[in-house]
Amino acid sequence: MQVILLERIAKLGQMGDVVTVKDGFARNFLLPQGKALRANKHNMARFDEQRAQLEARNLELKSEAEALAEKLEGQTFIAIRQAGDSGQLYGSVTNRDIAGLVTEGGFSVTRNQIVRDHPIKTLGLASVTISLHPEVTCGVIINVARTEDEAVRQARGEDVTLDQFDDEDSAFTVEEAFEDEDLAREAEEELSEDEALEETDSGARDLEAAETEAEEEDKG
Repeated sequence: MQVILLERIAKLGQMGDVVTVKDGFARNFLLPQGKALRANKHNMARFDEQRAQLEARNLELKSEAEALAEKLEGQTFIAIRQAGDSGQLYGSVTNRDIAGLVTEGGFSVTRNQIVRDHPIKTLGLASVTISLHPEVTCGVIINVARTEDEAVRQARGEDVTLDQFDDEDSAFTVEEAFEDEDLAREAEEELSEDEALEETDSGARDLEAAETEAEEEDKG
């Protein structure tokens, strides 16, 4: 389908351009959202009549978007999610979720303004682009963590998924310590038994020597 663009559309063209797009894209997105008109003589004439107004409105919207982008650029928004020890989320953070987080933070954006091809599926800091206007974008950070404390640590640059490995190492060390204690206890018990036997042998030798000495005195 051929349409007349009423605003700049990325990868399609500028305002006033006549472009060919898929029918579904035109019917489901461009036409219902007022971003384009069907390309025919009537709509061409209509566009020419309204072009000055459309351009003025576009400049106004662009100015508003630039002001918002200046405030929003570099902002961080925290998403608390459950995740496994490896950092893999039990679910994901979608474009709708991101739009909700940004809006809750005081900046009104929609899901369609989030420029991301796939959802976030792991813990960490994710860079996300937001299209505030066809000619204005900004970048924000989505801090995905299991707790607020982890979010703070990730913001400092820590990798919270390393905690699991540290815990495993600690557990292993403790386990080894228990094994060493058992061995030490066994060794101590064996030593005690040896000392007891040695004392018994020593006592027997002393008794034997005393008896021998007594017999010699009787003979003398």
